Amino acid sequence: MDSLEWATATELVAAYRAREVSPVEVTQAALDAIETCNAAINAWCLVDAESALSDARASEARWQAGTPRGLADGVPTSIKDLMLTRGWPTLRGSRLITPGSNEWTEDAPAVARLRENGAVLLGKVTTPEFGWKGVTHSPLTDVTRNPWDTSKTSGGSSGGSAAAVAAGMGAWSVGTDGGGSVRIPASFTGVVGLKPTYGVIPLYPASPFGTLAHAGPLARSVADAALMLDVLAGPDPRDWSSLAAPRDSFSAGLDGGVQGMRIAFSSNLGYGSNDPEVEAAVRTAVAVLQGLGAEVTELDLGWSDPVDAYHVLWFAGAAKVLEPFGPQARESIDPGLLAALERHHDFSASDFLDATAVRMKLGHDMGLLHEQYDVLLTPTLPITAFEAGVDVPAGSSSSDWTSWTPYSYPFNLTQQPAITVPCGVTGENLPVGLQIVGPRHADARILRVAAAYEQAAQWPAGINPNR
Repeated sequence: MDSLEWATATELVAAYRAREVSPVEVTQAALDAIETCNAAINAWCLVDAESALSDARASEARWQAGTPRGLADGVPTSIKDLMLTRGWPTLRGSRLITPGSNEWTEDAPAVARLRENGAVLLGKVTTPEFGWKGVTHSPLTDVTRNPWDTSKTSGGSSGGSAAAVAAGMGAWSVGTDGGGSVRIPASFTGVVGLKPTYGVIPLYPASPFGTLAHAGPLARSVADAALMLDVLAGPDPRDWSSLAAPRDSFSAGLDGGVQGMRIAFSSNLGYGSNDPEVEAAVRTAVAVLQGLGAEVTELDLGWSDPVDAYHVLWFAGAAKVLEPFGPQARESIDPGLLAALERHHDFSASDFLDATAVRMKLGHDMGLLHEQYDVLLTPTLPITAFEAGVDVPAGSSSSDWTSWTPYSYPFNLTQQPAITVPCGVTGENLPVGLQIVGPRHADARILRVAAAYEQAAQWPAGINPNR
């Protein structure tokens, strides 16, 4: 515990229980890291030090009395600014929303669960406007940068969450993922990002992107991601699609290993193309799992890119979210969002049904694949982090963020659980991610595979860019 800002949530809870460190010390270390690092990274849009230290003192008293509250008592936490948080404005990266437009009296389900479990809420972290794209910059909060190289993007749309965790500014964060928005920034910043099965973590208010949208943890270790899922999982009456509470802890089976597991590997899903260093790092990670006793089969899936169907569902939602603000909203929004809506608009009911049919076929195909294979491995992304402040990398053939995220959005269409873990760094010292996908409701299984890889590869929890 020499460097409190780099401790994982599980390490902190164990240290609190042993009375080796105080939540007040840990919270102050996180606030100090924010003071030191955030000017260069710009991950935070609201920091409430007074509230955080008050919560930390209350947590300290509970631990001293031997009466901790829940699973995360005293863990410094950030909240993506798409989630309602009592007492703080939720501006969603947009100038269309003002702090005085609401009394801000309600917590989103994930925020409520974190409070119930004693987490110390430090503040809110950045998002692109309404979470619409795979990088994090907005008219309201400007550009969020990557702790590994501040000339690079942190990814998005949970880019503030990932950058905060990667830079030691809080142990973990809760983000959202409608097409890769937890996994993309986690891969770019060398942390763990989990998109659980749709409905495991309830959402309220309902996302404008409908049943593509999930909530999920960003953390420094697989154990932390499992612990946060234990905190967040279970129904909420405000979300009609939320699933029943899990029967078992997601943390319980992390040490089960992969001996005898049937693992499929696709380097490109049939239509992607990878940077050579990404390809090499991911193949090395696959070999690690094979060396642990898994039966790995490389597949040529031969898929066609489902991006057109995804665009119908995604951009119909993006257009809908702007409707309450009237036609004048177009003058104030992210120019990239405006241009995207001009490219993708006027969808009919027939278009929506056709897109849904593509989605159902993809889910059918993945269901059959998982009859033979326990999990599927892919790169999380075909590239590493690129220039900050732009929506797509230089030389891209498309202006759409989906053009460089081909392996993330398919699994929002299918609502399957998917986790990314760091699996190496390139010659430019930028992280690479390995994605592990499981059948619906197999969240514990992908966590188990991720934990086995993490332990065998001996990556530090949330590779520290400053070490």
